[in-house]
Amino acid sequence: MIAFWAIGAGLAAVTLALLLRPLFSRKAGAGVSRRDANISIYRDQMRELDADLAAGKLAQADYQRARSELEARLLEDVAAPEQPLARGGARGVAIALGAAVPVLAAALYLAIGSPAALGPQADPGEITAHQVEAMVERLAARLRENPDDADGWKLLGRSLSALGRFPEAVEAYAKAAVRAPRDAQLLADFADALAMARGQTLEGEPEKLVLRALEIDPSNLKALALAGTAAYGRKDFAGAAAYWKRMLPHVEPGSEDARAIQANVNEALAASGEKVEQARAAPGVRGVVKLAPGLAGKASPEDTVFIFARAAEGPPVPLAVLRVKVRELPASFALSDSMAMAPGMNLSAFPRVVVSARVSKSGQAVPQPGDLQGASAPVANDASSVTVVIDTVVR
Repeated sequence: MIAFWAIGAGLAAVTLALLLRPLFSRKAGAGVSRRDANISIYRDQMRELDADLAAGKLAQADYQRARSELEARLLEDVAAPEQPLARGGARGVAIALGAAVPVLAAALYLAIGSPAALGPQADPGEITAHQVEAMVERLAARLRENPDDADGWKLLGRSLSALGRFPEAVEAYAKAAVRAPRDAQLLADFADALAMARGQTLEGEPEKLVLRALEIDPSNLKALALAGTAAYGRKDFAGAAAYWKRMLPHVEPGSEDARAIQANVNEALAASGEKVEQARAAPGVRGVVKLAPGLAGKASPEDTVFIFARAAEGPPVPLAVLRVKVRELPASFALSDSMAMAPGMNLSAFPRVVVSARVSKSGQAVPQPGDLQGASAPVANDASSVTVVIDTVVR
């Protein structure tokens, strides 16, 4: 198991699959089929647009606008990481690179080429590696004409990583990061590609990018996995266990995924000389988060909600963090030592804590104007009936 976690030390999203191989094995097919279904729908819609344009039912400007909207929706579906292991609204652990190469290829056809090029009987699974290479080159050419397209640079970085062209992927991610410096997932992907380009090591700049990603989004699973791998690589086994433990709240308790992560946490703890029993979570603080009715109109169902605990008296560092979606509110929560944000900063170490919740419009952990928030009064670190009402707008 040690080699299982250590050999990747910075592979692209495929490497994270190696780090957490059991989490991917039984779910890959379902994820790809969902994306294939979405691609089929979007291709049908695109053909309808083409037909309406040819028949004179759509003006060219309306056609271009509608096509851009369809492409954006498709890219969001097929290029974003899958979330098949989510508990409630939390992200799942299995982080895919944008699904399989054939799916990415079909997305690129819609993004930069003609949907008709696939042909009405074409199967995205039959797209060849040569075709993918050609589409990536066309995407790169489009970005040279429109260099401010951060999403385009991210897609190019993912595509080049999928093709194993890591130095070029690094260049694409660097351009994306300049235009979207607070995109945690982008920074984690950037770190991954950079590590691969530098001989599969996270030491130095790749790890700095990972830590920046965690400053922005402490719950980013790819960043947590890579941060733990970096710590393990320098024999900071306790640190590795701490990072990997933070992944546990985002999978179903007792599931195969949770057991796979916990097994690696236990092994890191054993390597550090600590007792494996220390990996078990303390009871923690439990309760429910609600959104005040008067603010319901200011939140979207897919907005991220961060639920976190801080010491009532002590450093302001969050002791435990959980992430859900607005659509899940009111949401029950359980915060414990398994969610510790830093070694030694455990919930159980502080007798009284304050539980807060914030609706992040940007999805970032750092508060932004327009976010919604609320907090409890100080409570015991093992309180079981805490109510947090989100009732304030961040100014």
